[in-house]
Amino acid sequence: MPRTATYTQFIALPPQRLWSVLGDPARWPEWNPAVTSVTLRGAPAVGAAGDYLPRGRVSEAIHDRMAKPFVLSTFVPDRELSIEQPEPAGTMRLRWTLTPRPGGTELSEQLTFSGASAPVFRRVVGDNLQADVRTAFARLARLAGLEPDPDALTAVIAGGTGALGRKIAADLTCRGHRVSILTRRADPALPYTQYEWDGRTVGDWVAALRNPGRTALINLAGKLVDCRPTDRNIAELRSSRVDSTRALVAASESLDRPLDYWLQASTTAIWADAGEIRCTETTPLPVPGLPQMTGVAQPWEEALEGANAERRSILRTSIVLDPDAPALRTLATLTRAGLGGSVGDGTQWFSWIHLDDWLAIVRAALGLDSEVVLPEGILVAATDFPVRNRELMTALRRRLRRPWSPPTPAAALTIGAIFLRTDPALGLTGRHATSDVLRAAGFRFRYPTLEEALSDLLPR
Repeated sequence: MPRTATYTQFIALPPQRLWSVLGDPARWPEWNPAVTSVTLRGAPAVGAAGDYLPRGRVSEAIHDRMAKPFVLSTFVPDRELSIEQPEPAGTMRLRWTLTPRPGGTELSEQLTFSGASAPVFRRVVGDNLQADVRTAFARLARLAGLEPDPDALTAVIAGGTGALGRKIAADLTCRGHRVSILTRRADPALPYTQYEWDGRTVGDWVAALRNPGRTALINLAGKLVDCRPTDRNIAELRSSRVDSTRALVAASESLDRPLDYWLQASTTAIWADAGEIRCTETTPLPVPGLPQMTGVAQPWEEALEGANAERRSILRTSIVLDPDAPALRTLATLTRAGLGGSVGDGTQWFSWIHLDDWLAIVRAALGLDSEVVLPEGILVAATDFPVRNRELMTALRRRLRRPWSPPTPAAALTIGAIFLRTDPALGLTGRHATSDVLRAAGFRFRYPTLEEALSDLLPR
């Protein structure tokens, strides 16, 4: 059965500008570092053949020895380009489409593997070709000549090299805004201005906050939560968030004028294991709550006190469903392996949001959505339709065409978490979190239900 993965991004350029780069396959390596080289045998047209070499020692070796030339199966200037690459016992088809939209173009990249070798080549080649694909789109936009307007927003992202930071940076860049990243180690491959910082003290990086026009600070800095809930790890989780936020607050106090926007990351896990409580923006926090959840998120939010910004928003984010994110990858892998049963008693709530909807909320919180105006303060980033764990796993099995699986007992998960060096509470606890603020503001989710989200995110 063919397996297809699709990524879509709005870019603030007309199709003709994007086609000037996209329509020349030889320029593919300029915007996608997963490709080493492309050689086209003749002018681009339907039926033209060529050779491409994927990056990576294993991929290069296999492809160089075994792959036949690819063929341009579709070539419609300013609209569509498709490549068909024969693989041993299968075919890879890569298709780009350009759809005009008000103010720009919707770019879609669709990668399909078919044949007996599809599962192998999807993992060996496909995962590399579409790794960090939104950053690749940002490179494409820059190569096609996209430059910010004089009145464009400057977004400074602390923790901008993390999974969500990269998504925001690419999305804002593709929409014509300026992006700067605060990072502990600069990555020369990223198409953004970068400032190195230690996440604890004010330094030369404060220059990133001094801009002539509108400036937004997006604070995502913090250690990943996927670790054992030891006292030491919890202290590190807390300090990585609190120390970096305090450093940013101190930097903002040195500015001649307030920042226009401050978007502070937080999490719906601040309510810990909320049981049947319906959590919204005004729901009180549990006392004392779980140390690795409430004990981390509450001081993280409190560290924002004193920030020099005109508008301050705290974004309590639920689980973001994204094919590149560890949460969905892990759940899908377990389900494909026949371990897609419910966890514990399966009644714990799973609040979630599709990545595209999360990005839309971020844009609205930064004043970039002309139709949705969000107030300051706490904002819950979650759909109106949380599901229970057993409903989540049933939906995954249905989407991935896997049979019923027995539940995983809580004791077994707790033991397994020791060997995987993770926190069993991530699977055994939950909360029903939705947003009254988004509803009142008229925000419309593009993917309101889990079925719609999984249909878009998991390879078909």
